[in-house]
Amino acid sequence: MFPGVDGFHWTVQHVVFLSLFFCVLATIGATVIVAWVRAARQQNPESVRWHSEFEDLPARDRKCRQVLRGDMKARTCPNGFDCGQCHEFRPAADKAMGSTYGLVYPENRLYHRGHTWVEPQADGTALVGLDDFARRVMGVPESVELPAVGTRLTRNGAAWKVRQGGTVVRILAPLDGEVVAVGDAGSEWVLRVKAEKLETTHLLRGAEVSGWLRDELERLQILLTPAGATPTLADGGVLVEDLHRALPEANWDAVLSELTLQA
Repeated sequence: MFPGVDGFHWTVQHVVFLSLFFCVLATIGATVIVAWVRAARQQNPESVRWHSEFEDLPARDRKCRQVLRGDMKARTCPNGFDCGQCHEFRPAADKAMGSTYGLVYPENRLYHRGHTWVEPQADGTALVGLDDFARRVMGVPESVELPAVGTRLTRNGAAWKVRQGGTVVRILAPLDGEVVAVGDAGSEWVLRVKAEKLETTHLLRGAEVSGWLRDELERLQILLTPAGATPTLADGGVLVEDLHRALPEANWDAVLSELTLQA
C-alpha cells in the first residue's frame, strides 16, 4: 500500500488511501504539539495544582463574575477565573460597589476570590493583603509563614500560609510577580509584589464585589450550619470579629479550606 513496497502501483485507490493516511498522521502530530505547548506553559507545579483544584470546585463556587454583578442570570466559569482567556467576558461598566455588608472593602482595591486584595502603587508594585471577610473569619492566626523576598509568586499558587487551630491554610496569590517586601506585624498589607506586567483582569471590582460577598456570606452560613450558625452574624447582620474563636466546635479545616478555594 506504500510507495517502495514490492507490488505497489499508483492507482486512484492508493492515492486516496495515502492522502487520508497522511491527513490523519498530520492531525495526530498537530494535537501532540499543541498538548506539548500547553504543558510547557503550565509546567509550574502551582499552575497545574490550581487548574486541578478548580475543576473540583462545586459550580456555586465557580460563578462567572458577570453573574455576580447582575449582567447575566447564570453562567459557570470554565477558565479558572482567567477572564483574559474568556471569549464570553465583557468588562464591567463603572458601577458602584454597593453594599459590603458591614465589611471593609475600599474601592481602590481589587479582590481575588481566595480572599486577598491587591492595591496597585504608583511605583509599579502592588500591595497584597488578606481581605476583611477572611480576617474576621480566621481571627488572629497562631502562626504565619511568609515567603522570602525574591520569591516568585504564581497566580492562584501559594502566596503565604496561615496556621489556625491546627489547620494550615494556603492563601492564594492574586497575581504573578516577585516579592520585593513583606509587611510587619502592624502592616495592613502582607506582601509587596513587583510584576513585569500587572495583570488584573481576573480580579473583582465594583458591583462584582457586592455580589460575591453576598454569595460568600451565604456559603459561610451553609458551611457552619452543622455546628450551629447562630453566632455567625452580630446585631445588624455584620460578620463578627474572630469567628474562629466564637465557634470553636465548627469544622474549621473544611470551612477555611473551602473559603480559600482549596478543593
